[in-house]
Amino acid sequence: MSDELPGIIRHRIREAGGWLPFDRFMALALYEPGLGYYANAAPKFGQMPDSGSDFVTAPELTPLFGQALARQVAQALAATGTDTVWEFGAGTGALALQVIDALAALGQPLRRYTIVDLSGSLRERQRTTLAQHAGIVQWADVLPDRIEGVVLGNEVLDAMPVQLLARTGAVWHERGVALDAAGAFVWADRATELRPPFEVDGAHDYVTEIHPQAEAFVRTLADRLRRGAAFLIDYGFPEAEYYHPQRSMGTLVCHRAHRSDSNPLVEVGQKDITAHVNFTGVALAAQEAGMDVAGYTSQGRFLLNCGLIDLAKDADARQNAMMQKLVNEHEMGELFKVIALVPGGGSGWAPIGFAAGDRTHRL
Repeated sequence: MSDELPGIIRHRIREAGGWLPFDRFMALALYEPGLGYYANAAPKFGQMPDSGSDFVTAPELTPLFGQALARQVAQALAATGTDTVWEFGAGTGALALQVIDALAALGQPLRRYTIVDLSGSLRERQRTTLAQHAGIVQWADVLPDRIEGVVLGNEVLDAMPVQLLARTGAVWHERGVALDAAGAFVWADRATELRPPFEVDGAHDYVTEIHPQAEAFVRTLADRLRRGAAFLIDYGFPEAEYYHPQRSMGTLVCHRAHRSDSNPLVEVGQKDITAHVNFTGVALAAQEAGMDVAGYTSQGRFLLNCGLIDLAKDADARQNAMMQKLVNEHEMGELFKVIALVPGGGSGWAPIGFAAGDRTHRL
């Protein structure tokens, strides 16, 4: 596997005339069928490196995450008169299990829980995790023309391929991937008319990302979601912070064995490649496609608004320690954000997750 995927990418580079834009390289590295990082069978999610995993997400830290989120889901289902949840990029299925069980405990049983996931290996893991709920869980290969229900996406937007822009010598370039004489992947820049959506002050060298695929996903969601709400959770910033002059190295990062690095051109297919989310771009894409932003805040504030402290009062010491990671500012609580999107025209209800500390005005 480690040799085959780079060979395919080299072939694609040569086919393209010796240069691939980074978003195409990233798509191949992550999603090439059977070989890309999210398409192969190697473990991804886990709390410790000895499990063979590369990183941990909030549902793997503690079920309190899904239980708190389920309170928001329950309110949204009741307010919109729907009975279905759609989850994009369900990972191990841990969040789905937590939400389904918590909704049942809240007296809000589901008719259907639909998962959209590109990874065949992760689908099989999800089937095992959710075996007890086989009667309501299904997987979708194609989105229907109409979606009604609550949409969830935890750490989905950050895994969508990004384009890289590099300002060098006061000239903007698109950064792509080429081959050196030995066939190794190397960076190669080409002059471009593309620009970040927010002007970056100064003339210093600067590398950053733009997110056309994530914004296209949001527009597709806006086109299909006719009744319900969407809650997207990820690490990122509003535009003014994302394109701050001091963020001159961008946000692109790789994860393997619970360590991070900044070089996606090595160990291709064997590690995660990700970039932070521009939440202003997400909000604007949603609004331009007819949706409304119903709330935007930090993950910590969102979970507290959803009753995390109440849920944790009977938890053991370990679960309480994991809860602190979810909400503390120096852990996941501040870096991760939550944005709520609803079909346009006014929802008539206010999501509880944004009752205090809403930051929509900062977008």
